[in-house]
Amino acid sequence: MVISGEVTAMTDAGTRTGTDLERARAVAAAVLDPEIPVLTLADLGVLRGVVRRGDTIVVSLTPTYTGCPATAAIRLAVEIALVEAGIENARIETVLSPPWTTDDITDAGRAKLKAYGIAPPGRGSPQMLFADEEVACPQCGSVHTTRISEFGSTACKALWRCEACREPFDYFKCHR
Repeated sequence: MVISGEVTAMTDAGTRTGTDLERARAVAAAVLDPEIPVLTLADLGVLRGVVRRGDTIVVSLTPTYTGCPATAAIRLAVEIALVEAGIENARIETVLSPPWTTDDITDAGRAKLKAYGIAPPGRGSPQMLFADEEVACPQCGSVHTTRISEFGSTACKALWRCEACREPFDYFKCHR
């Protein structure tokens, strides 16, 4: 049952084992991002923690940005996954500090983005909105690419085109 962000489910035996916390972490980590369904929340780096507070398991999530429309869908997907896994007394909390950045995307997540046809963001160097960037084509690897639009299929992506293979592609914009 989901009530005001609280998730309550009873196991068959009505008991809690020592592995509930690990199981809750694995369940939450495996939830897929609704906008890029090849990325898990762990890949994306938005799963910030799973802890026990008294009798409650608290799953902490950080949105990719505070206005992200997928935040509510992600929260609901985690709540549903926990209930379906029989996790008792779980609560989802939103953590805004420290803010999420594209540096939080794991190496596995970056590889999944590229395989899905989305150019992953670079690491570590600050990027400014509308700044010149070198973006490699996820299809052929060429860096002879052109930004078509700063805004792509979602607010966190820009639309680019490869000048070598002529294919359009999304670029997951840097956010630091």
